[in-house]
Amino acid sequence: MTRSPLLALVFLGLASAAHAQTAPASKKLYCWNEGGRKVCGDALPSSAVDAARTEINAKSGMATSQVGRALTPEERAAAAAQAKADADNAAAEEAEHRRLMAMIETFATEADLRKAFGERVSLNADAMKTARMGIDGLRQSLVALLQRAGEMELNKKPVPKKLAGDIRAQHDQLLVQQAALVTLQSQAATLQSQLEDAVARYRELKPQAAVAATPAG
Repeated sequence: MTRSPLLALVFLGLASAAHAQTAPASKKLYCWNEGGRKVCGDALPSSAVDAARTEINAKSGMATSQVGRALTPEERAAAAAQAKADADNAAAEEAEHRRLMAMIETFATEADLRKAFGERVSLNADAMKTARMGIDGLRQSLVALLQRAGEMELNKKPVPKKLAGDIRAQHDQLLVQQAALVTLQSQAATLQSQLEDAVARYRELKPQAAVAATPAG
């Protein structure tokens, strides 16, 4: 039976494809560190599965990939915690951005925007004033208690447990109030930064209103 040239080409193509499908994949070599020395082999032992390694094409001798070592449970937990913190920070920044954009769209003029921030700044300032007054009162009370305890010790009298307890309690309250004041001061700085950001964005989105609100030179 005589085959046509076309059929011969078809059979040749099918044979080539079948050979390509059945041809074995290129072998790999693996190199890793074990006990301070470099070890290479064509199979990866179970003891090296989690180790950092280089994978090499056995035919070309070229490195094809670098595989990092597996993380320890502690490292995985730390990485997960960091990823969550980064995601939370990104979400908070996005929420703040949306809030600022909504605020910008709400106010007709830059003066209205500044007034809204001014109210928040005023509330923060009042809270800081209250915190400072509380700190002053606690400090004076603590000084008085310490003076009483000092006089007793000078007179070689034991300091009553109640007085010692009151001193510790006043000191703890003072630390709490001081920490609260630091937080309020940080919030004041954040408010100022937010105001500057909001005004800049407002002027970008509403340039005509911003020009109208800018005092004449």
